Amino acid sequence: MAVPKRRKSKARRDTRRAIHRRPPRVTLNSCPRCAEPKYPHRVCRHCGFYAGKDILFLERNA
Repeated sequence: MAVPKRRKSKARRDTRRAIHRRPPRVTLNSCPRCAEPKYPHRVCRHCGFYAGKDILFLERNA
């Protein structure tokens, strides 16, 4: 069985594990139709618009 010749330092170990502590990056775009914030490449939850088409036909209680 293969065994490491030298022990890894704590700095090298922590550098490798640092990616797990990083908070997720959140980017928001504005919807071209209603200008509400939405995630990129997703259907707008407010108006149901995506890629120049109405994808969801939402009923509003207003």
